[in-house]
Amino acid sequence: MTEETTGSTDPDTKSADAPQDTDIQTAEETEAAPAPVTEADPVPEKDSVTDAESGTAAAEVTEPQAMTMEELLKELEEEEDDGVDAAEKYGLDCTRRKRNRFAYWLYRFIKRFLDILCSGLFMIVFCWLYAILAICVKCSSKGHVVYRQKRVCKGGREFYIPKFRSMYEGADKVMFTLTEEERRQYRQEYKLTNDPRITKVGRFLRKSSMDELPNLWSIFIGRMSIVGPRPILKVELDRKYGSAGAKLTSVRPGLIGWWSCNGRSLIRYDEGERQKLELYYVDHCSLWMDIKIFFKQIGKVIRHVGAS
Repeated sequence: MTEETTGSTDPDTKSADAPQDTDIQTAEETEAAPAPVTEADPVPEKDSVTDAESGTAAAEVTEPQAMTMEELLKELEEEEDDGVDAAEKYGLDCTRRKRNRFAYWLYRFIKRFLDILCSGLFMIVFCWLYAILAICVKCSSKGHVVYRQKRVCKGGREFYIPKFRSMYEGADKVMFTLTEEERRQYRQEYKLTNDPRITKVGRFLRKSSMDELPNLWSIFIGRMSIVGPRPILKVELDRKYGSAGAKLTSVRPGLIGWWSCNGRSLIRYDEGERQKLELYYVDHCSLWMDIKIFFKQIGKVIRHVGAS
């Protein structure tokens, strides 16, 4: 009897105690739970303001800037460099290799004779090609047929190189948007890969290098040579060659050269490879090297290697 009474009492006891344990546990969880954040709490408001400000700042940094190419070039000319000579920065050799005076004089004499002969004959024989290209340029867009730009020639003097116009008239004054990457590219190479100012006819002329044909007149009158270093801007000479600029301008600039026949736009200023190729020609130029460059350049032009 006693055992049955005890057994019947245990379930009652447990059922009576259960609500008390639940109440205690609920109270403990309520005390341990963190207080909910109210709308009046200033912390999330501060975070949201900070995020908004940082987002605005990021947008201001990455936002493309609209400017003309003339303004960009002026900005580069006025921009202070890092104070390090470009020749030292890129590891350029500023000294000229010693050569036999008579042999070098004879080479320059023969080269000048060939420059006059070849450029004169080409302009006479292919005068019809000049006429066709001039008509194509004129019909492609409004403006002059020939474009002139100031470059540096032998002795550091400046002259104007003539080229068939491959851009829209007044392209240097046209306002267009440049991304930070495009600005960086122009600072390094002084050209843009996908230049929006180039016309459809101009793109063909550049790919085929026929925009350079008016430069044969510069060769004929002695400002340039058929083979030599590429004529460049004054700011380009100062920024990319530094004290080695005098060595580069000790010879006439050329229509084609050792740099252009080895890849043209594929070889850049970044690591100093372009500068070293141009200066290598200054030290090793000869009739044999000029002939080698001439035929090698023809193959590059036909395959459009490095054209831009």
